[in-house]
Amino acid sequence: MGEEWLEVGRGKILRELALKIYGPEKAFKLWRRIEFIGDIAVIRCPLNMNPEELKPLAESILARFSTVKSVWAGLPGVEGPYRLRRHIHLAGEPRSETVYKEHGCVFKVDINKAYVSPALNYEHKRIAKQVKQGEIVVNMFAGVGLFSIIIAKYSKPERVHSIDINPYAFEYMVENIRLNKVENIVVPYLGDAKEVVEKRLLSTADRVLMPYPELALEYLGTAVRALRQQTGWIHVYLHVKSLKGKNPLEEAEQAVAKAATNIGVGKFVIENSRIVRNVGPRLVQVVVDLHIP
Repeated sequence: MGEEWLEVGRGKILRELALKIYGPEKAFKLWRRIEFIGDIAVIRCPLNMNPEELKPLAESILARFSTVKSVWAGLPGVEGPYRLRRHIHLAGEPRSETVYKEHGCVFKVDINKAYVSPALNYEHKRIAKQVKQGEIVVNMFAGVGLFSIIIAKYSKPERVHSIDINPYAFEYMVENIRLNKVENIVVPYLGDAKEVVEKRLLSTADRVLMPYPELALEYLGTAVRALRQQTGWIHVYLHVKSLKGKNPLEEAEQAVAKAATNIGVGKFVIENSRIVRNVGPRLVQVVVDLHIP
């Protein structure tokens, strides 16, 4: 509840700041795009807007929030082999590394080297609540370890195998495992999830996480093979267009069902789907909870 109330209070202040600087039309596009990652604030820059226009808002955020030490603009889209958002420094300390806290856990991260989104806060805890005592979990796209470590702290899994291909994210994950004292539960792996699973983790898991929308459907067959006797849970995250007359939840469910059928999964149940967040103009992130009995 404390984190929820903090977000409500921040949102009100950010709306007031944006209105004062930009007026109603532009402010509406901006204030919901601001994320706080540790002592860094990130303003996700709208398409067709010059990041320089965000500097007055960045200075206001620094002045209003004593806990914020650095403000960056997050540019639209992702780049490079690890598909990271590019940032431009706007105000405060020219530092991109911080310590981010969520659900009683601490995570060291550099926003320019690894992906972290506070918008997944609810989803991290939702999945952790579903993990049963003694489960073995494979997190195919672990980043700096948020899903894996929160599951280790709040559930009672036997093991969480935590994989990422980004060497910077892997280094932070290893440090975060140590910081949160879950070395006996979370096992980090550096490499492509498909290769790591095929070589080391076939038929080991009760539950597989796939929080990488661009690769989730392509790697679904690997996720199925990671399950013990190919039965268990797979949490599939997708980006779906939110178009007029279309239901993004139905679109996501149909895409997962089609992919599961194509790889030869004979029997499965989609137990749940939910919109996680908006990720762009008419684009939402959806999670589909797939159960193979």
